[in-house]
Amino acid sequence: MIRWGEEVHGQRYLLVTADDYGIGPATSQGILDLAISGLVTGSVLLVNSPHAAAAVQAWRQAGEPMELGWHPCLTLDGPLLPAQRVASLVRPDGQFWPLGTFLRRLWLGRIQGAEVEAELRAQYDRCHDLLGHPPTVVNSHHHIQVFPQIGTILRRILRRGTPLPYLRCVREPWRTLIRVPGARAKRTFLSLLGRYLARPRQRTFPGNDWLAGITDPRWVVDPDFLVRWLTRIPGAVVELTCHPGYLDTTLIGRDCQRDDGQMQRRIRELHLLRQASFREACTRAGFALVTPSVLTKLQQDDRAHAA
Repeated sequence: MIRWGEEVHGQRYLLVTADDYGIGPATSQGILDLAISGLVTGSVLLVNSPHAAAAVQAWRQAGEPMELGWHPCLTLDGPLLPAQRVASLVRPDGQFWPLGTFLRRLWLGRIQGAEVEAELRAQYDRCHDLLGHPPTVVNSHHHIQVFPQIGTILRRILRRGTPLPYLRCVREPWRTLIRVPGARAKRTFLSLLGRYLARPRQRTFPGNDWLAGITDPRWVVDPDFLVRWLTRIPGAVVELTCHPGYLDTTLIGRDCQRDDGQMQRRIRELHLLRQASFREACTRAGFALVTPSVLTKLQQDDRAHAA
């Protein structure tokens, strides 16, 4: 069996995953353009977004340039199920609670697990319907899968699919936390929870050794932001999470405010991925870009050989 930190077939692999596909038209177009250029290897669909179906159509018309999976969401827009069926998950206006409120309610025991499971199953089925097959790559919006109550439910739902999908492991090495600046409190918190969940995930789902790229908007103005991550993170299988896109005013009031930097961050990340320094950093670090399904097959083959 592949152990974390060991090379797979003598090679280091990098998955470049653009989160939030379908959140808005210009964001989705930015992700598609990066994928056509070979700079994004996978993306995940927000199936509860009002722009999801159009985004899938655009992906097909573009020739399906990147692998597209599922981005389970309980903190943006509204549920697929009627609000009365998931009452603990929604505000009085029927939309999901924002992340901060959702987490407070989760810790206070005011989020009903049965409602979480019902909504996530509905989203899984919707993703299957839109793509025409079960999702092959999965990671959750706002990383809510790191919370045991949510992660346990999500893994139970994903076991319905065959083969099991690539499931993001949200953790990074302590030395990278020290050497790469930006959002260290958030990254440390997520890594602590990610480590707690890592062993059960490793035994069942294919996935990454380490995750790179978690940050806050002000840090992506650094032209060396991506280079610093890629040249300093260890591991045989690394996933780079990113949130690129063009200027997308449909996000205002949903995912961001006009002047909080979140929308501008997407534009900046798109620019950084297009720089020659990004490809050069991948080469210097010994990475080959790979899709989630290819990595899943490599890990399955390795496990079969070890058995």
